[in-house]
Amino acid sequence: MLIVATACALNRSGAFVIVVLFIVVVPFEKMFPRHRQPVRRPHLRTDICYGLAAPALTLASLAVGIVIGVASLAWLPGLALRPLVGAMPTGVRLVCGVLLFDCTVYWVHRFSHEVPFLWRFHSVHHSTRHLDWVSGLRNHPLDGALFAPPFVFLAACGFRLQFVGVLTVVQGVLGLFLHANVSWRWRPLHRVVITPEFHHWHHSSESDAVNTNYSTFLPVWDLVFGTYCMPSERRPQRYGINEPMPSGMVNQLRYPFVGLATPRRCFLFFLRHPVRATGHLARSVGRGLRQMRVVALRPHR
Repeated sequence: MLIVATACALNRSGAFVIVVLFIVVVPFEKMFPRHRQPVRRPHLRTDICYGLAAPALTLASLAVGIVIGVASLAWLPGLALRPLVGAMPTGVRLVCGVLLFDCTVYWVHRFSHEVPFLWRFHSVHHSTRHLDWVSGLRNHPLDGALFAPPFVFLAACGFRLQFVGVLTVVQGVLGLFLHANVSWRWRPLHRVVITPEFHHWHHSSESDAVNTNYSTFLPVWDLVFGTYCMPSERRPQRYGINEPMPSGMVNQLRYPFVGLATPRRCFLFFLRHPVRATGHLARSVGRGLRQMRVVALRPHR
């Protein structure tokens, strides 16, 4: 609760936003429910704690995200594309910006699921077994930091930071809506834009839905890369992950680090054995890159 109290002291707008969203969204969830569940459903307190702690968790995410964004070298292809982007008419440039953002976020999201080390952090978000708008607040800050490369890439391409920032904010707000416990299906839109139905399948723990529906705005990326899942004969019934996850926000924030060396231990090891430590780091990075390559080339549906 110390994290929550600190976050609320730093920024009370987080609590205000949660109250407003609760008042606006919950009535729709009650009038058009996908699954019947009480307002005070299991683990609701945990998800609300994530929302109240969001300002503090966001600061941690930004700090780590800057390091990841620079180290990812995503700015190099961005700089290569910068002259081409600068020569585009304004309208074309905006459309290309949205498509580039959507495509890069698709791949980051997919890697977050299919690369084991990254899944440690993203699994916290997927651990909820009761999908509604407030469940979208459950996010590990280091999971959010992994979305820094697309931001750095677009900025290096020459897109204004305000434009990329607006896309990021829209992604976050849209995410809360997509988690909502509403029965709306909107079949004609299934292959045009993502809907709650699309994202509920993404969160489903049913075997044929695992590792599908990664897109943020447009399902075209899932259609192109073979990860689209929208069964017409049924709707998702089970959510969550097929592995244990501790209860409570603090325990879940610690969960990805279980079994890993502490930062202090890593730092001391580096001081004592800099060559060996550099070798370990290089091998770990190489293993991660190979796993990402396997994911990118893996055949899907």
